[in-house]
Amino acid sequence: MNEVLNNPALPAFLLASLVLAATPGPGVFYILARTLAQGRRAGLSSVLGVALGNLANAVGASLGLAALLEISSLAFNVLKYAGAAYLIYLGIKALGARSTVATAAFAKADPARLFRQGFVVALLNPKTAFFFAAFLPQFIDPTAFALSQSALFGSLFVLIAVITDSLYVLTASAVWPILARVNGARGIARYLSAGVLIGLGVLAAVSGARSTE
Repeated sequence: MNEVLNNPALPAFLLASLVLAATPGPGVFYILARTLAQGRRAGLSSVLGVALGNLANAVGASLGLAALLEISSLAFNVLKYAGAAYLIYLGIKALGARSTVATAAFAKADPARLFRQGFVVALLNPKTAFFFAAFLPQFIDPTAFALSQSALFGSLFVLIAVITDSLYVLTASAVWPILARVNGARGIARYLSAGVLIGLGVLAAVSGARSTE
């Protein structure tokens, strides 16, 4: 811990992490989709699940997972397509739900299930491990123990992301009751949520493809 606290690059790391975490990306869109479809509790459960998945990727990057994925195209593609398929599956499942079911789900979202889904979505994104492997070393003091610094910096980034993602959820859930008064708004939210999940899955499948040869 002292290695990180005494690191002169810590302020720069915190600022960069805040900017990166607050910038909307696939993780934020996934969390917002869950919030609009099922409410604040669902959004916050998804935030925690995604955070744990990201933390696992940060630890994996610290232990060399990113290096393994770099030399194994097969491992990268297996993770990438599994994650894409899971997102598309969640989107189709949301799309097939009837309006009455969607309304009930909005009020009675299962936090444990949504937590698990968020964890799997984040864990099956190999690009997260690459991000940590590329981002964290920029702030590590080479004269100190690199593994502990990398793990602590990764944990700090995930904590900052939890805060910014939670703010997105709270903002969306505060605005949603006003929008929900509009006729058909819940149905629109269901289709929007499904569209975002399927879109994220397709984007994950077609972006950054690597040859297995």
